[in-house]
Amino acid sequence: MTDLPSMDDSDLLRRLPKADLHCHLDGSLRVETLLELAQGLGSWLPAHDVPALRTAMRVPDACTLEAYLSSFAVTLGVLQTADALERVAFELAEDSAREGVWYLEVRFAPILNTRLGLSSDDVVDAVARGLARAERQTGIVARIIVCALRQLGPDASLEAARFAARHRGDLVVGFDLAGAEAGHPAGVHAPAFRYARESGLACTCHAGEAEGPESVRQAIDICGAARIGHGTRLIGDAALMASVADRRICLEICLTSNVQTGATPSYHAHPLGAYVREGVPTVLCTDNRLMSDTTVTAEYAHAAAAQRLSFGELCAIARTGFEYAFLPDSERHAELARFDAAVALLAAGATRP
Repeated sequence: MTDLPSMDDSDLLRRLPKADLHCHLDGSLRVETLLELAQGLGSWLPAHDVPALRTAMRVPDACTLEAYLSSFAVTLGVLQTADALERVAFELAEDSAREGVWYLEVRFAPILNTRLGLSSDDVVDAVARGLARAERQTGIVARIIVCALRQLGPDASLEAARFAARHRGDLVVGFDLAGAEAGHPAGVHAPAFRYARESGLACTCHAGEAEGPESVRQAIDICGAARIGHGTRLIGDAALMASVADRRICLEICLTSNVQTGATPSYHAHPLGAYVREGVPTVLCTDNRLMSDTTVTAEYAHAAAAQRLSFGELCAIARTGFEYAFLPDSERHAELARFDAAVALLAAGATRP
């Protein structure tokens, strides 16, 4: 890693203040918690001890997005009670705080957690309790993004947007469209995005992960997304990439999951470096800590090693996470000021003999 102060790289990256803007609740359980919850509910698991379950839940590289998403059947099987949802939300925020994440946006589709009788309201309330408790205990600022699912159609997406708007202020700050991208264009979900934006919610959209640049174009031009989840295949359209840079639309980059789903063949081949050079706003995120067996710090380490990004470039990426946080302006500016002060101290301490 070039331009790196003289201290242990992993320690420096752990101490760097970070924001994780793209993290799925149902893909980010602790392995130990998944095992315990499944035993309590009698849910099926692919393995029955912690090491074997960790291996079984890690998605292999170069599969498809659809295969990657199939692993969520296991985790969703245990995330059907308020206690489980509150616990997993708390633990996710706690784990994130331990590795230097100051701001976390947790996303999920509440409709998927209602199989045992919870309402979608119950689901969001439970997650919000867990995140609020983590904020009190660790200081991490954690907020919620409500996901709609492409494959459920535009009517369901509009209902998800209405639901998210009703919970605006209950830690809900954003709206997202997730799910199977291939064959489910974002454009048909435009009414849901319009409703979310008009209700004061910020919008992001999964795009350019399993489909090409046209998917990104629809997310931006038709749906009005301010951020793009993944955007890996944006690299295939130079003009659109330049437009994204000019319009300052942020890409939520998830290196490990992009390799796993085949969106890119390797960490080295990922277009992150090209996006940075072209001035596209980018932030490094985990996507799914369990299925990708990763952390935010690990994603920064991959970017440093495989993309040869300097410490200064990594700091700029980290700062982008706070700049594009779905927070009110006053809170976002306060987080940026805290970040700048902390990085100045971090760099000064790292360079002392």
